[in-house]
Amino acid sequence: ATNDLSNQQTQTLHSVEGANDEGILAEECCQPKDAELYAMSLFDIGEYSRAAHVLSISTSSLAQNDAAASSPSSDGSSCQINPPLSDLTPLGVYLRAFSLYLEGERRKEEQVTELRDPLERTSLNNANLPRLEAELRRAYGLGKLDAFGLYVYGVVLKGLRGTKRAPSRSTARSTKGNSNIAEGPEEGMGEHAAHRILVRSILLYPFNWSAWLDLGELCVDDPSIDQEVEELLLPVTEHWMYHFFCVHVFIENKVNENAIAIIEKLANGNVVEVEEDGGDMGGDNGATSLGFFVQSAYLQSQLAMAYYDVRDYDSAHEHFLALSEREPYRLDHMDAFSNVLYVKDQKVALSHLAHRSVTVDKYRPETCIIVGNYYSSKGRHEKAVQYFQRALKLDRTYLSAWTLLGHEYIEMKNTAAAIEAYRRAVDLSDREYRAWYGLGQTYEIMNMLLHALFYFRKAAALHPHDARMWCAIGGCLLGLDRRTDAEKSYERAVSLGDGEGIATRKLAELYREDGDEEKAAKCYLRHLELRYQSQLPGSLSGASADTSPDAFETVVTHVRVDEPEAEALLYLAYYYRDNLEYDQAILCATRLEEYPGPEKEQGKGLLRDIRSRMDQKAGERKHRSVGIGDVRTRSSSNSPSTPAMGLRGRRDFSMDSKSPANAESSFEFSP
Repeated sequence: ATNDLSNQQTQTLHSVEGANDEGILAEECCQPKDAELYAMSLFDIGEYSRAAHVLSISTSSLAQNDAAASSPSSDGSSCQINPPLSDLTPLGVYLRAFSLYLEGERRKEEQVTELRDPLERTSLNNANLPRLEAELRRAYGLGKLDAFGLYVYGVVLKGLRGTKRAPSRSTARSTKGNSNIAEGPEEGMGEHAAHRILVRSILLYPFNWSAWLDLGELCVDDPSIDQEVEELLLPVTEHWMYHFFCVHVFIENKVNENAIAIIEKLANGNVVEVEEDGGDMGGDNGATSLGFFVQSAYLQSQLAMAYYDVRDYDSAHEHFLALSEREPYRLDHMDAFSNVLYVKDQKVALSHLAHRSVTVDKYRPETCIIVGNYYSSKGRHEKAVQYFQRALKLDRTYLSAWTLLGHEYIEMKNTAAAIEAYRRAVDLSDREYRAWYGLGQTYEIMNMLLHALFYFRKAAALHPHDARMWCAIGGCLLGLDRRTDAEKSYERAVSLGDGEGIATRKLAELYREDGDEEKAAKCYLRHLELRYQSQLPGSLSGASADTSPDAFETVVTHVRVDEPEAEALLYLAYYYRDNLEYDQAILCATRLEEYPGPEKEQGKGLLRDIRSRMDQKAGERKHRSVGIGDVRTRSSSNSPSTPAMGLRGRRDFSMDSKSPANAESSFEFSP
């Protein structure tokens, strides 16, 4: 992880020289000193301590200072870096600070690999952060930080305390006059919050994507700063980097609809509006309005990830496939593509993807995830665990690997190892809802329903628009004999589009137990509709129900019949028969003839009963029509002075008005 970070930031470091053309950095950055050039070379080869030492005061110059300043550090290092040179340019300040930061991250990673206790692993911090904060605070007060120096300062503040521990504006104002406050700018600690420093860096140089990513992480972790960050970023709202940032934050916050809209605007632009309005776009950014990023592989991968998060696997598969064909040697986000292929049960395509990934780079974490998914799809869970563990050896912070490892342990009935894997995932990021959901499933298997309910609620809070979360909560509540709360959870799952039909089936069973046949029939019919919609490519599972007769016939005729659907069809056939809706009953019972189960024989018996009732009903109608005609003939031939025949004729008419045929026409039911 440290190597990837250093490679990413090396590109940022070299972009300092090119930033002079933008007029962003100070004039002295154009002429770096020899020591700074030497330190840059050391930084490029990963010698972070040497790079920081070159830009620090020599030991001989500190001979007259306190000996404690040069004593060995408490973390076991042989020496401690001296304070920085006083005549460093902003480039030198940035280079030295970032070298110390990366050196601290490297040491932390080395210590983590030697520890076994998860609590000890999570408690480790970068030992250089307090010192860097003091030095960068001093440089900030002297005005020696450019855009990249401010970026490092923001990263240090984020790693040291983040926004959750940073003082608010009111706190800063209340402590402004306190004489015991440590040295710093007169405006107080509020200005030195990590998100404010990162925004300052972005305003000076908007093309530093690393600064945008750290700012997005702060916004996701602490939503209370969203409004302030939005106000601070007003000067760059027309910049295309701001739109990329919005896409990133929306996807992290699971607001995927907004992310998809922005990506479509960036990629396709307003081509239709240009033709209709004569080219008047109403905006200043021509690149955004004209779809300048139509060839952006990054945006296409983000679009695929957004569809993957909303479980639109067909659209995600389409975009991932186009991306892989366009860049066959790309491995970024291909692990998510393998997840899509796994869910769609496309084993051949998954095999091809695994073979190609191994050919490109078999030591990438993404490659290990893809190969692990392939072995999992073949049922070889031990081999899948081996590859997921290999991915974690390459990148210990790989969230997807920890979560998938937990899934494999669940398949192997190893609940203790599954809990450990899921907990490692949530320790790395408490927003990983799949890991919370996996913990809930594990405790549900162990019949610890209260624990499972707690973790399912955590997952639902992070991903409230996923019907599976509410189905799991309803199952736990039902196991705890909380029927009313369970019904509410299942009803919410149905409103979110329960494509798997779990909630509708459970609700129907609850209504049947309560004796509410009409609600049970509606739930079973909704279950069939949702299952039919899930079969359609690119369909939205949350579509509203269509109660027209044609839609009913289409759903019942074309839905795939499995055990839950057979149960629903059998109940609906009996329900419609009892309510004299024979056509609907015959349609439901006919579909059961294709199902190889006990419902097939019940459906055949039900069809015979319905046809017998229809024949009996037709005979009664014919008999009544003949009897009524005979009565009318005889009554017309008799004289009006025969009251008995008149009363009998009237009695026959009153009985006919209450016939079953009229009872059938008066019944109204709309599923």
